[in-house]
Amino acid sequence: MTDKDEIELLRNADRRARRYTESVRDRRVFPSGDALAALQRFDEPLPQQTGSAEDTLALLDEAGGPATVVSNGPHYYGFVIGATHPAAAAAERIASAWDQCASSFDNSPVAHTIEQVARRWVLEALDLHRDSAVTFGTSASACGLACLVAARRTLLARQGWNFDAMGLQGAPEIRVVVPESAHITLLKALRILGFGLDHVIRAPVDGNLRVIPERLPELDDRTILCLQAGEVNTGEFDPFVPLIDKAREAGSWVHVDGAFGLWARISNTKRTLTEGIEGADSWTTDGHKWLNTPYDGAMGICRNADDLAAAMNADAVYSTASSDSQKNLGIEFSRKARGIPIWALLRTLGVAGVAELIERHCRMAERLAEGLRGVGIEVLNRVVLNQVLFRLDSDEATSAFRQAAADSGKIWFGPTVFNGRVACRLSVSSCLTDDDDIDSAIRLFRELAGA
Repeated sequence: MTDKDEIELLRNADRRARRYTESVRDRRVFPSGDALAALQRFDEPLPQQTGSAEDTLALLDEAGGPATVVSNGPHYYGFVIGATHPAAAAAERIASAWDQCASSFDNSPVAHTIEQVARRWVLEALDLHRDSAVTFGTSASACGLACLVAARRTLLARQGWNFDAMGLQGAPEIRVVVPESAHITLLKALRILGFGLDHVIRAPVDGNLRVIPERLPELDDRTILCLQAGEVNTGEFDPFVPLIDKAREAGSWVHVDGAFGLWARISNTKRTLTEGIEGADSWTTDGHKWLNTPYDGAMGICRNADDLAAAMNADAVYSTASSDSQKNLGIEFSRKARGIPIWALLRTLGVAGVAELIERHCRMAERLAEGLRGVGIEVLNRVVLNQVLFRLDSDEATSAFRQAAADSGKIWFGPTVFNGRVACRLSVSSCLTDDDDIDSAIRLFRELAGA
């Protein structure tokens, strides 16, 4: 392929991508049956000869595009997935063209520099300890894994155990306490790390799925206490002040899963929900949720930077770097510069813009809840954030309501289980969703309830 052919191919891809982006307001949110059937076009034999990149691009666009879930549009309310803000999407395109291995300054001075600024801005925006380490990882799952590795290694070191040299065989036992409502990604990380889910201690929660301080299991200096900022169903926050005070007295490590809720800290109206959260030792949060940056971009934050850097160090004789290099803070050695879209979003919106986004979505969630109540549908949570949890009179009716909404192509929201019964969950998190879209959703609820 000549340079001219390569440039034209990229132009073609850009034209097709722009056409898709321009259509998200009018596309079905969940693909039609015909679009799903057309995915069979991808089921081809492995090519034995070189083919046409243009044909490959056309297949991807023409057969793949109609089968997408339009989660980057204004009518998607599932799984706390935000659309990608244009500023972040544009920065991602430039960074992709650079094609940098963003492991250290030597591999990419520009990536290292921008991600250092992004680290500083994230900590300032969230008002967390300014000297904390920030790993820009693939997801809150991966970043949480890194933070929990640092937690266990640090607690063992305080017991005089060299985890790097001795591993876990014969090591002092490290206990883990999690909310009964802990998110599956946290439990997955603990399972991968070998804690054993049968040995993970569950802290009782109240009706809003918040840990009850008076019923918190016993803590000591060999305990990791995991808390939540934004429970995935109710959107609630654990009462951090009394819980973290108890952990501090016991010498425990506190980790906060704040995949989306941590950004409430930037809001003047919702910040009180996060009171005391700065007392934790580590935090995780996603970019693709409420920050509206592309996928494959999350943050693991560790208050003591040395704890994370020592646990995740990946220096080799042929590749040494500073302790704040991203390869020495996260799981990946070779990586893309995930912090660049986060930097671009914060530089463009600023603190005020992100706060307005958070507060607007919370107001919209309250409106959705009012609209559901107005047609006789039970709202199950207090709607303290951007999550609306609801159900109809029976499990069958609830499931049928959700399926009818999906079949309409006008909206998509996900199923869940709450207190042992089927429920539905609306998550308002897209930067494209406006008041007109909320009005449309409420009208649809009224139609479906009437039917």
